[in-house]
Amino acid sequence: MSSPIKILAFAGSARVESFNKKLVKIAAAGAADAGAEVTLIDLLTYPMPLFNEDLEAKDGLPESVLQFKALLKSHQGLLLACPEYNGSITPLLKNAIDWASRPEPGEAPMALSCFKGKVAALLSASPGGLGGMRGLVHVRAILEGIGVLVIPEQKAISGAYQAFDDQGNLVDEKQVDAVRAIANKLATVTAKLSQ
Repeated sequence: MSSPIKILAFAGSARVESFNKKLVKIAAAGAADAGAEVTLIDLLTYPMPLFNEDLEAKDGLPESVLQFKALLKSHQGLLLACPEYNGSITPLLKNAIDWASRPEPGEAPMALSCFKGKVAALLSASPGGLGGMRGLVHVRAILEGIGVLVIPEQKAISGAYQAFDDQGNLVDEKQVDAVRAIANKLATVTAKLSQ
């Protein structure tokens, strides 16, 4: 029997009570039910300075970046819940991607070893009417530009203040089913491409 595929799940938010952290937990459970081995992390566990090539040249990659890169490399799939900041990607998520895209000693300059060949699914939740959809366009473009296959299915949860209950669950079962279906599709596609 082959090993289950591994999916790394996280939100691109620093806020403790982030809607997207709640959303990615729901999706992670769906991916696990589909047979994937899911690692759910919080980007706050890997604090990274603002990317600066001079800092990298002077001190090398920060330890938090090396730990994050090791996690990315050890998983075949990525499950991301992405808040929208002013119609785009959050600084936290962009900074993490920028650091992780940097080569380690012995790697080619554009190796992108953390990203090439990975499969990703995108979700978002926002108080606004579009649910963070505008930000997902930018996240998709960035990931596809560095070699990630982003599945076409995505879900944006609008009206997030009313969409979740006090326990962090989505109130609408149809929304839950849609989120879990995307996580299931990610697990299925990633498993097929990893054979």
